[in-house]
Amino acid sequence: MQVIKTAALLDRALDESRNAGRVGFVPTMGALHDGHLQLVAASKAACATTVVSIFVNPTQFNQSADLETYPRTPGRDVRLLEAAGCDVVFLPTVEAVYPPGLDTILGLDFGKLETVMEGAQRPGHFAGVAQVVNRLLDLVRPDALFMGQKDYQQVAIVREMLRQTGRPVELIAHPIVREADGLAMSSRNRRLSPAMRAKAPTIYASLQGAAEALGKSSVAELIETAAARMQAAGLRPEYLSVAHPTTLQPVGVFDPAEGAVLCAAAWAGDVRLIDNILVEARPPT
Repeated sequence: MQVIKTAALLDRALDESRNAGRVGFVPTMGALHDGHLQLVAASKAACATTVVSIFVNPTQFNQSADLETYPRTPGRDVRLLEAAGCDVVFLPTVEAVYPPGLDTILGLDFGKLETVMEGAQRPGHFAGVAQVVNRLLDLVRPDALFMGQKDYQQVAIVREMLRQTGRPVELIAHPIVREADGLAMSSRNRRLSPAMRAKAPTIYASLQGAAEALGKSSVAELIETAAARMQAAGLRPEYLSVAHPTTLQPVGVFDPAEGAVLCAAAWAGDVRLIDNILVEARPPT
């Protein structure tokens, strides 16, 4: 496994790899967990070469404190990736991703995709996401991009970015990987206190309950019930949404033929967690 820190060395290393077949790319911010490693496994199964980047992107953080406290474990991450059979680990500096004098702002219009949920709570967040993913794609030039579905809205934004920019990259979204108690795996989980770690699975349990109530209770009622369940567990829900799985716009009445995605963000102490459940569309019987 090669560990590379500069764009020039990355380009040189991947020039030979491209002749061997498809290049798969897994962008991460480090503090890796089994969810990341399953993305690596998916890339290895589909591509001849797998590249993983570790870069804590400053442009997608709304609060400097969140950026400063984001967990960083590069040594451990590299060891995990080597054991997982990763081919190239890219550890760029901020200057390598955003060279002085280079305009890296995309200025794309994501329309209503970025005005709900995470976009409403974290203005400018998705502009930063699109900016860094676009830059990393510039540097890696992969054939396939592997992302986790825990950040459902982020995947939708990146898919739209690829469409608007016309990049010939296949986006492959991998299902959420969970702990045994249902908590979605996240780098932020390691910041949870023991008490909050015990309460955090209620986010998923509340979404499960809401998903089971679709078509039996009104959307407003099931959202209210899910929020109350989180609050009773000592969590602070920031939003809960039953949305169309493609447009991400709130659904007033659930249509089984359209399906839905149930999304939530909640605070467990001072740690903000997100999760979602996708309810697949069912054809009329």
